[in-house]
Amino acid sequence: MTPRNRILDAAMTVFRRHGFRRSSIEQAAEAAGLTRQALYHHFDSKEALFRAVVERVYQSALAAEIAAAEAKEKAGGGLADILVAQITARLTYLIASLDGSPHVEELFSELGQSRDLYQKYASLSAAQGTATIERVRAKRRPGLRMATGELWRCIEMAVNGTKSAYPKLQPLDAFFRDLEIMLRTLIAGASGPSPTPRKVKSKIAKKSSRTKPGDRK
Repeated sequence: MTPRNRILDAAMTVFRRHGFRRSSIEQAAEAAGLTRQALYHHFDSKEALFRAVVERVYQSALAAEIAAAEAKEKAGGGLADILVAQITARLTYLIASLDGSPHVEELFSELGQSRDLYQKYASLSAAQGTATIERVRAKRRPGLRMATGELWRCIEMAVNGTKSAYPKLQPLDAFFRDLEIMLRTLIAGASGPSPTPRKVKSKIAKKSSRTKPGDRK
């Protein structure tokens, strides 16, 4: 394990145990088995250390969702199965990273310091989600009634909507159950051939009504 990773592991433990405000560089250095000066060689402040911890959590969550999607796809899962597995894996990792901490709300509020990281990894997650949809469509030709990007945007709204119904994501099993129902319902509704545009259907109907039985061969 590299010194940097040892520091980040130790810092994560300290932040979970004491929260952000009551944690210190000295505590993180002690937990990592380093002097304060040695830790400052890698991070120049508590804020920089916290930011690095947050980024590693996001990186690991992204890796978890990619692995889950690939595994479900190899197992022959359908589009809904793959996307549910992908999103569940990401959220499970993020939740587990702070599981058991008495300072969860404070730590989540401090994530505002790293808003740019959230936006960066949200974009990467969206790119992964749309890539998954496109890949599955190319292999299995499941029709969609909307553009890939629009479907992913609706999926993100479904995730956020379910989160709003469970502000603290508790009870967790109920949160994931309702989220899966929302996602599967959404994906099922989006699947299938694109509907014929109304104008085209109207023209076809008018043409048919003008055609007399005797005119047909």
